[in-house]
Amino acid sequence: MQIHVLVASLFVFSYLVYHFFSSHHARRTATTSSSSSSSNKNKNKNKCKSEKHEEEKQAKPADEKDEIEQDPYINILPLHNFLLEQTPPIRNSPLKPRYHLTMALEKISLSEIVEMDWTYEERMRVRREIMEEMGEATMMCMNEEESKEAVRELYEWIFGEYLPRRFPTIYEVKKKTKRKKRWLKNCVSNELIPLHEPDPLAALKTLGGHVDTDFLFLLPSSPSSSSFPTTTTTTTTTQQQNLSAEEKAQPAYHLSAFICCFPSGFSLRAKLGLPLAAIHTPVPGYASKLEKSMNRFFARLPVGKAVKRSNWAITTDEKLFKEGGNHWYSDGIAKEKAKVRIENCRLRSERQTLFRLPRTGAIVFSFKTYQYRLEDVKREGYGEALAQAIDGLREGNVPEMAWYKREVVWGDAVKRFLRS
Repeated sequence: MQIHVLVASLFVFSYLVYHFFSSHHARRTATTSSSSSSSNKNKNKNKCKSEKHEEEKQAKPADEKDEIEQDPYINILPLHNFLLEQTPPIRNSPLKPRYHLTMALEKISLSEIVEMDWTYEERMRVRREIMEEMGEATMMCMNEEESKEAVRELYEWIFGEYLPRRFPTIYEVKKKTKRKKRWLKNCVSNELIPLHEPDPLAALKTLGGHVDTDFLFLLPSSPSSSSFPTTTTTTTTTQQQNLSAEEKAQPAYHLSAFICCFPSGFSLRAKLGLPLAAIHTPVPGYASKLEKSMNRFFARLPVGKAVKRSNWAITTDEKLFKEGGNHWYSDGIAKEKAKVRIENCRLRSERQTLFRLPRTGAIVFSFKTYQYRLEDVKREGYGEALAQAIDGLREGNVPEMAWYKREVVWGDAVKRFLRS
């Protein structure tokens, strides 16, 4: 009997000891877990909310996640360590000793559509002032649903996907209201941007006020379309008569909308609705050198692909918004030459990109404008390259380009300074 009691007592004692240590271990585990969780929260509290994109991808089924990772419009390469104040403007001038009018396209990824640098804050101030002052000269949209939808599509992609993924140190996705509506925070201006904007003009204005890039929208049309201009030049008519059956079957792309704060000597409001050929009518050599290849390229540009190109010009002032004055069509050269002041002249260049929107099929032509003082060009060691490029305007496949770019006005003074 005593043995049974002893065995029972030992069993009870073992049971109590086991539960004591189990309970103690559980409390220690919970404490450690809580401490670790608190530490991680403190460590990560300043991380950008845009990293939720990655969390959302991980939470999705494997097949859906693979589809997302393969989508070039979502699979944007992030610049996690990007610091705006430490990023100078790129040197973007494609200077060659002979000027040949070509498309000169270079393949890029969709991640490279937008460039940012330490001029961003100043540029945003200038862009907003220009939009306020110039109104429809800076933004317009044709009154067609296709045009409006193309603007909405770019808006939603730029603010909802591209910017927070590409520049997570500058743009954060946030929830603002009790309805959990998602917004994008511009950390530079400390402003919230709605991720959806049904009004195309409001969408264009927001794009213009938060991205230092101008966007032009081009949609396909045919000569029978009501949106296609009925007026054509003699040159255009002759060109159309000489087209092959395949070329005639290709849709003609026309300008359907734009947000452009920095036009370089052209008026986009006068070009709204025009096809590529009519838009480029003033450009010497366009019809013979570029028109066919441009039409083919626009017709065949696939979804998910992007290209870039660059141009350059010399301007005799530093104004960024110029609907005229950067090209030359008249006499009076001597009088204009006398007005040239080297300290006011700028080497002006556009980094241009082209890509197609997947839903509407619209082609987006975007460009960021750069300006360089001539004294900086000289100091940085490419003054002679620029001088040779100026000489080369007359030696390429379109010698008339020297006249078109106003080299007849500023050429001698600029070359003399660069070579002094």
